[in-house]
This record gives sequence, C-alpha cells and structure tokens, in this order.
Amino acid sequence: MGRPRGFDEDEAVRAAVTLFGRQSFAGTSVDDLVSHLGVHRGSLYKTFGSKRGLYLAALRQHVDRDVTAAAEVFAAATDVDEAVRRITDAGPDLGLLLLALVERAPVDPEVAAETTRALARLRDARGELDRALGLLLRTRATGSAPEFVGE
Repeated sequence: MGRPRGFDEDEAVRAAVTLFGRQSFAGTSVDDLVSHLGVHRGSLYKTFGSKRGLYLAALRQHVDRDVTAAAEVFAAATDVDEAVRRITDAGPDLGLLLLALVERAPVDPEVAAETTRALARLRDARGELDRALGLLLRTRATGSAPEFVGE
C-alpha cells in the first residue's frame, strides 16, 4: 500500500489556478509549481501526470468555480459596464480563462473545449460577452479599470 497523499489536491489545484492565471502555462515552470504549491515534484507528477495535467485540472476548476461565479455577476448586473466593474473590483479573477483563450486554446483541443464551455456559461449570462471580455482584458493589461463613460 502506498503512502497517503501529503497534500490537499483541491488546495493545490486552487493555488495552480492563481499561478497559471498570473504567469500563463508557458511562463510557469515545474519549479514554480513545486515552490508555490508546496508539493514535492514526485507528488505533483504522481497526482497529475504532468504540468499539463495540473493545468487542465486547474482550468476545469477555474471554469467550475470562477467562471460560474462571474456568470452570476453578469446575470445580476444591469449592464456590461456594471458587471465588469464588479468583477474587476471584487472578483472573481478570470486571468486563467483570458490567458487560456489566447495561449493554449489555439493549440490544445482539451483547453479549447474547456474555454468553449467557459464562454458558453458567460454568454448565457450576458449577451455582450465580447465587449465584457475586451474590457476585462484591457483592465488586466493596463492594471486599472477602464473608464466606462462615453464608451
């Protein structure tokens, strides 16, 4: 019988969501994951198989938790500007989704499937998804919320 797992898998995946959402898949090394998650390299590989395996687990969790929470914010807001303002002020952070859309979805079919699932959730909540994602991306790129008046 093997040793019991020495870490909380859900917490490790949640920490990976944050790290991949901040640094991207390509910008995150296995050493980054080991130090940020506090998990031994062998445990990471045994549990997730690879960096990509952990990335996919993180993306799935991100869609299930953060994107679903963002869809609820969009559904409750009176307009796109209010929804974007609420998300940029209080979250949830959609950094992993934004990076996955541009970095991995074009080259990885499983990532493309997850990002398609995420966009469907957001689209159901707000018809102006493209504008909302553009505003969120611009906020992420500039570090500050865009001015909404006159847009």
